Amino acid sequence: MRVDPHTPVVVGIGQFTERIDDQNYRGLSAVDLATEATRAALSDTGADAAKVAQAIEVFAGLRQFEICTPFADPPLGASDNYLRSVAQRVGADPRRAVLEPIGGNGPQKLMTEFAGAIAAGELEVALIVGSEPGSTAKYFADKDHKPDFTEHVGGQLEDRGYGFEQYMSEYTVAHGLTGAPVQYGLLDNARRAALGVGVAEYRRQMAELFAPFSAVAAKNPYSSSPVERSVDEIVAVTDDNRMICDPYPRLLVARDTVNQGAAAIVMSVAAASRLGVPEHKWVYLRGHADQTEQALLDRERLGVSVSARQAVAEALRVAGIGIDDVSTFDLYSCFPFPVFAVCDEFGVAADDPRGLTLTGGLPYFGGPGNSYSLHAIAETVSAMRSNPGSFGLVGANGGVMSKYSVGVYSTDPGEWSADRSRELQADIAALPTVAVTRHPDGPATIETYSVRYDWPVRTGIIVGRLDADGSRFMALTEDPELVALMSDGDPLGAAISVTPDGDVNRAVLR
Repeated sequence: MRVDPHTPVVVGIGQFTERIDDQNYRGLSAVDLATEATRAALSDTGADAAKVAQAIEVFAGLRQFEICTPFADPPLGASDNYLRSVAQRVGADPRRAVLEPIGGNGPQKLMTEFAGAIAAGELEVALIVGSEPGSTAKYFADKDHKPDFTEHVGGQLEDRGYGFEQYMSEYTVAHGLTGAPVQYGLLDNARRAALGVGVAEYRRQMAELFAPFSAVAAKNPYSSSPVERSVDEIVAVTDDNRMICDPYPRLLVARDTVNQGAAAIVMSVAAASRLGVPEHKWVYLRGHADQTEQALLDRERLGVSVSARQAVAEALRVAGIGIDDVSTFDLYSCFPFPVFAVCDEFGVAADDPRGLTLTGGLPYFGGPGNSYSLHAIAETVSAMRSNPGSFGLVGANGGVMSKYSVGVYSTDPGEWSADRSRELQADIAALPTVAVTRHPDGPATIETYSVRYDWPVRTGIIVGRLDADGSRFMALTEDPELVALMSDGDPLGAAISVTPDGDVNRAVLR
């Protein structure tokens, strides 16, 4: 099939991982990790790497954790223009450098954005790159002699901002929602409430979902933790598998102390032909969609994801296929909930023989900050090349199930087709919202919850409903009886009393 010469194709993918326990561990910077991945992607094109590098017009990148807020400087210094530092190292001089806001949906969102720009004739070649140097920061934290990764390269940079304000508010932060585990704990426990499943049974279901992920990670040379885990090992709370935030022991939580980088090169068919990229390297983005969820406390049902449902359905529609036509999946897996949310909506079983990950998932392959799904894209492109004509789906999640981006990839040629993401977003905007009482006072029940084991005093985090009017609120508790129920029992639906205490609400059993 001959396609329009502006049709975008992914032609180069690269990944790099160094493990802190490797004999040749170097403790690389974010720039160095991204450079290794970019060099691999340039080589992967099968064309002249120098010529491809010189042809790249846009370097689009993902933020590392160390530059995700303005509140602290990177512990070992950083480049003032991450993307142009990488570009200089590989002999590129892009006219645009774009730094995306935080969010794990970013890699697929950028791929869709710049593939669309290529299809529109606005540019011909773009690179998407990301890296995370978390293990470097950990390795040097207690060392007397530390490297200085500061670089002053200047140059154009389109910094799109941090974006964290979309995922939190003063109200949620005051009530303990300062990290991903506790936020997703609320969602998984809300899903458990809807299913009517007990604590032990649900933890086993989560472990049964993720144990096969670890088996994939064990065979992936780019994994940060290539160890296969059994269901019983994931379920058992031990010193090595301590509770992080309810309902998650460590082996159900994204592994963020990693040194990983990934890159993908997308270009027009015309540019691929001109630069000599062999056609067997070409992989088409056949389907795509981006959706944004309601704010966390506005959602009528905390145990589902409308944005994930709509994004997956729309990407499949654009690709012209159904869920049964997908050969490979990589569903964002920072915690079980994002995987369950998609499986629930589309009738995909946890033990689907196609598997739900190609990387091995964030707890085992690694959770390199905002750039994880760039590794998923790389693995999917590789899988599509190995099985021509098949379709692979990447589901990328950001925030507290706040944003969901989907890509459907295939070597099967197809011209670019626009999606209806903007129109579908109106459906989410029109959804009903739940009334929130900021300073509740009176009898109430627990709607969902988590427990913070990482605080000096074990603390319960509650989303509840006032008995008087059904409005939703958040509260904290250090009440021994209630914390014991939340840690060792099942507090869903428990009767509590809540009172305001300044900016924080407090709850006790009644």
